[in-house]
Amino acid sequence: MPRIRYRNGLPKFCSWNTNGQGGRFVRFRHGGLDITLTGVPWASDFMRQYQEALDGAKPERCKTGSTRIVGGSMNDLALRYYRSPVFRDLKASTQTSRRNIINAFCKLHGDKPVKGLGRRHIIDIIGDRADTPMAANNLLKCLRYLLDHAVALEMIETNPAIGVKGYRSKSDGHPTWTEDEVANFEARHPIGSKARLALALLLYTGQRKGDVTRMGWQHIVKTDNGGAIAVRQEKTDEPLLIPIHPTLASVLAAIPRTSLTFLVTGHGASFTPAGFGNWFREQCDAANLRQCSAHGLRKLCTVRLVEAGCTNEQIRAITGHRSDTSLRAYTRKADQARLARQAMANLGADREQKLSTERTSVDKRVSR
Repeated sequence: MPRIRYRNGLPKFCSWNTNGQGGRFVRFRHGGLDITLTGVPWASDFMRQYQEALDGAKPERCKTGSTRIVGGSMNDLALRYYRSPVFRDLKASTQTSRRNIINAFCKLHGDKPVKGLGRRHIIDIIGDRADTPMAANNLLKCLRYLLDHAVALEMIETNPAIGVKGYRSKSDGHPTWTEDEVANFEARHPIGSKARLALALLLYTGQRKGDVTRMGWQHIVKTDNGGAIAVRQEKTDEPLLIPIHPTLASVLAAIPRTSLTFLVTGHGASFTPAGFGNWFREQCDAANLRQCSAHGLRKLCTVRLVEAGCTNEQIRAITGHRSDTSLRAYTRKADQARLARQAMANLGADREQKLSTERTSVDKRVSR
């Protein structure tokens, strides 16, 4: 998706316009289309409309970069997949991620016929990416979806990507922040700064960056215990009500109520998840925390909940994970450390109890 920004703070081909009542709205004009986009610019729903407008502006062009589509080719399949209900029902962030991977693949293989694609070809394509196993696995996953659509269109009889094994992950993904790293970030970015606000929202709600960028004052609701933030997760569509932690409350109290969302760009618009991730990366770099990321704070929030003795069900009520299996990747290390401490404490207590019993027995024999 284009990320070019102009002085008006809008995506490419968009402009601000004014209606008869003085209200402003965004107009998309390109490739024969002239339509109005609704919602907050750069927010997920707005960007979904924007991407659909881009898709419709040049229907004869495939977003893989080819100007002439050969029937039955991978480019042809990709274009059909993008126009399918299966793809359009995906979340905007998932659409963007999947489109980027498929487009990169089609730059290399777009002109090749789908009908001639076999399992051995998939194995070779994934094998060529052995140096980047996570990228290889992501490509394999996207090819499975894409070729499932090819089967549905009767372009091929079976999906050759099914059954092809990916690489075993040797990484836990984004590193979990340490408490020292949080302290260093807070020392660099004081309360009142946008960076400190971003850290507090990520750490004290435990949400993904895409959900944090959509949070605003309108999502705060009063509860018997003070207040909470109402969240509907973009990835899972899970509705959550997250109590506002006192630390987050103090950070929110230091910012003005001038925008629809808590976090806004330099143009005053809401962040896109990708744009926020890039911006937060710069804030981490400024604090000399180049290994840290926004998602690592979601992991630290989960670790803190584990160490506070919360049950998996309680943790999932905050993070929105739908199962203990999906939560396990976040809690495994924290659980191990907590259980190991408890085990050693129990061992020490058991040993002390045995010694005490032996001393009592000896004292009794001596007294006789």
